[in-house]
Amino acid sequence: MPRAGWVKPESDRRLSDLVSVGVLTRVFPPGLVDEVVAESGRTEVRHRSLPARVMAYFSIGMALYSEGSYADVLSQLTDGLSWASVRRETYRPPSKSAIFQARARLGSAPLAALFARVARPIGAARAPGVWLAGRRLVAVDGTCLDVADTPPNAEHFGRPGVNKGEQAAFPQARVLALAECGTHAIFAAEVGRYSQSETTLTGPLLEHLTAGMLLLA
Repeated sequence: MPRAGWVKPESDRRLSDLVSVGVLTRVFPPGLVDEVVAESGRTEVRHRSLPARVMAYFSIGMALYSEGSYADVLSQLTDGLSWASVRRETYRPPSKSAIFQARARLGSAPLAALFARVARPIGAARAPGVWLAGRRLVAVDGTCLDVADTPPNAEHFGRPGVNKGEQAAFPQARVLALAECGTHAIFAAEVGRYSQSETTLTGPLLEHLTAGMLLLA
């Protein structure tokens, strides 16, 4: 039951949504984002309404709100950052076309570099489920994810077969990851074609194992 004086908000966004997006800057500090963008050669040469740093956060936000459109995700992101800002800044989202073009300019390289710089096991010394006989428990597991139905994606990743010799509606990428068992924190991943086996993708992941880890496959 609504409390006295309660006014229905203008949108259905929850405070937890805004906070979860706002704290992205704690996990991925702006300075680190700018650094990996520069290392990837994606720093813009002129001022844009959607600079590379914003699009890096936007790409991460798309994973948090995978059901949302480009405009919805950007609104969640900018509202969250505005809520976290002392100045309570407001933003006017650009067009969907502008968002698409800015995301294409950024590419995937900065996101891969950012993941490599940040992802790591996070379990504390006495965290439950993290350790066994003094060794950090990690596991390797895989899944398949739909990717955008575009000719380049179909050519590179391939499509799974369905009944009667037909192919699935979307191309699929096979993803294999190393994760810490107690926290489920993913600290290494390989993305391959649908036709690649998990055994093939496991090889590069083994380089991320360190002394003191116990791998469950």
